[in-house]
Amino acid sequence: MRKPTSQRARALVALAAAAVVATGCSAGSLTSNGGDGEGVTLSFLTSNGPEDIATAEGLAKAFMAQNSGVTVEVEQRPQGTEGDNLVKTRLATGDMADVFVYNSGSLLQALDPAQTLLPVTDQPWTKDLDKTFVDAVSGNGQVFGAPVGTVQAGAIMYNKAVYAQLGLKIPQTWDEFMANNAVIAERTDAAPVIQTYRETWTSQLFVLGDFRNVLQSEPSFPEQYTAGKVKYATSAAALRGFQHQQAVHDAGYMNEDFGSATYNDGLRMLAEGTGVHYPILTSAIGELVASHADAVANIGVFALPGPDAATNGLTVWTPNAAYTPQTTQGPVRDAALRFLAFIASPAGCQAMTEAATPTGPYVVQGCELPADVPPAVQDIQSYLSRGAASPALEFLSPVKGPNLENLTVEVGSGIRSAEDAAALYDQDVAQQAQQLGLEGW
Repeated sequence: MRKPTSQRARALVALAAAAVVATGCSAGSLTSNGGDGEGVTLSFLTSNGPEDIATAEGLAKAFMAQNSGVTVEVEQRPQGTEGDNLVKTRLATGDMADVFVYNSGSLLQALDPAQTLLPVTDQPWTKDLDKTFVDAVSGNGQVFGAPVGTVQAGAIMYNKAVYAQLGLKIPQTWDEFMANNAVIAERTDAAPVIQTYRETWTSQLFVLGDFRNVLQSEPSFPEQYTAGKVKYATSAAALRGFQHQQAVHDAGYMNEDFGSATYNDGLRMLAEGTGVHYPILTSAIGELVASHADAVANIGVFALPGPDAATNGLTVWTPNAAYTPQTTQGPVRDAALRFLAFIASPAGCQAMTEAATPTGPYVVQGCELPADVPPAVQDIQSYLSRGAASPALEFLSPVKGPNLENLTVEVGSGIRSAEDAAALYDQDVAQQAQQLGLEGW
């Protein structure tokens, strides 16, 4: 059973503040029958984002250095809806990699983890994990995943140099944000707001990143939403995210190539200052470090502005997780469990830190951040340290529809109104809630 909203929010904020400081062997192969893992090859599937690949390869390399009899082979999959469908298909056909990285939270429940994934509830390392993360990788009383990466935020990354040039202040309300956009449009050639719909998943942050503001307006929203008693189309607070995305499009504040621009294009624009605001997950910090290191000092983060400056704060996500499918058997399974234990250890955190810049706190006891994290990470930490953060809805409710990214692309492209998109998303959500067997749907 999930904790009440207020308890889970406090748990996640407390964690972050403290962190300042196929068939059985089809996916893996064996060259010996020893039970100690010698001669085992593990397949390790991750998404194809540069930071995700670097993290997976760093974990594999560090684990193999400590486990000379095991070879970990990193595989890649697409991001977004295409990647989701691939994961579900491979699980359904028994062709899943021995270890794979996927979402925590509500999207995990769509995998029917009790039927498809190997429980790790009895593994001793689960006791060192933050409780909020444990809740996000659990189902039917069982724990299934080891954390890959750090807490991240759904926020607006912005170019601090442009802000300094124009004398702009960090907006704490939506009206202040739109006023800043107007100044940028009038006084520069930069796009006030970057959108990158070539990769549809990037379109969702005006809605998903606004949940802190929804929760402040309607504290019981997660429980009511899970029970089918409140909808996006009928909640003024929840509808605002769709409306904000439409407002930015209608005002002409987006880059002209928003329909064809990629995520990497968005990061380049942000780094160059040809775009000023990019609503995105702050995992982007690590990719900026990798591809635009000279610009990192000029990039900051602020929360999605809402209606009330007094309650403005970040919406935060627990990390993705590494899982093992039930189809992994025998010595390969034993090696996979050892790999999960390594991932969920300080040594695993260190391997991830060395492979890719941390973009927030870790959720493993004993893991610490380096002192020289980028300024944007410090911005995130400032919200967390003062308690101005709330979990994303997918960590407070199992209900999340898979079609949101396509609907937000339509809203941001001027194809569909905010109200129509919210109503369609409610229909999308209803299908998933019914599949999960939730009452009230």
